[in-house]
Amino acid sequence: MNPIILAVIIVAAIGLIAGVGLAIAAMVLAVPVDERVAKIRECLPGANCGACGFSGCDGYATAIVEDGAALNLCSPGGADTAGAIADIMGGDAGEISKETAVVLCNGNSENCGKKYEYDGVPTCAAVSALNGGDKDCPYSCLGYGDCVRSCPFDAITICNGVAVIDSEKCTACGSCIKTCPRKVIDMMPVGKRKAVTLCSNKDMGAVSRKQCSVSCIACRLCEKACKFDAIHVIDNRSVVDMDKCIGCGMCVKACPTKCLFLRK
Repeated sequence: MNPIILAVIIVAAIGLIAGVGLAIAAMVLAVPVDERVAKIRECLPGANCGACGFSGCDGYATAIVEDGAALNLCSPGGADTAGAIADIMGGDAGEISKETAVVLCNGNSENCGKKYEYDGVPTCAAVSALNGGDKDCPYSCLGYGDCVRSCPFDAITICNGVAVIDSEKCTACGSCIKTCPRKVIDMMPVGKRKAVTLCSNKDMGAVSRKQCSVSCIACRLCEKACKFDAIHVIDNRSVVDMDKCIGCGMCVKACPTKCLFLRK
């Protein structure tokens, strides 16, 4: 027999034997997978954002079936996804309150000046590492778009030097919060009239006012105006208790620098 043909036959035989062996091993060593995991995974949006606290959608689906994780932890999926998962698991999805990310800063180019003109890598992380950033306020949004690039839902834009979040597109996945080096992004409820302080400055009022014309100056007029004990000055900045706030707007009217706003 031709040596070349013989070699081909031998190699093919080895491949066939190895293939059969692997197929048998796969059947013998196969780990049973609950079919509900695959069904739940199909319900999830596939953002793999980690907002649920697990390693992506696969991890969350497995945690629901194997560890009894809550059914309503998927922010991007919302109530529809939680309901579909509840149907699969035969349980109650529980109440889901929609949230949106909010940039707690209004220090745009008109309200907040700059210490220097930056000419380098156009990222917030890079600018923040250079002398505390290029804006006068050391707590302001830097506006170089790290949050924009991190958002998988195209919900963030940069407007006049400050990030702006579209609450209609935002799914509260939290990617922007993790990315922001200044930590000026937080979550707040949607559909409920609430006051919010669009300032993250923690310096004394005399200092913060020089840094930004719309900064919180810790004057406590908002505290005095609120009849529901829903707002207090903490670390020289007014902080709203969302559970107590009823959205009456009295604090907004009392604020002399207009750093308080009402959101729905």
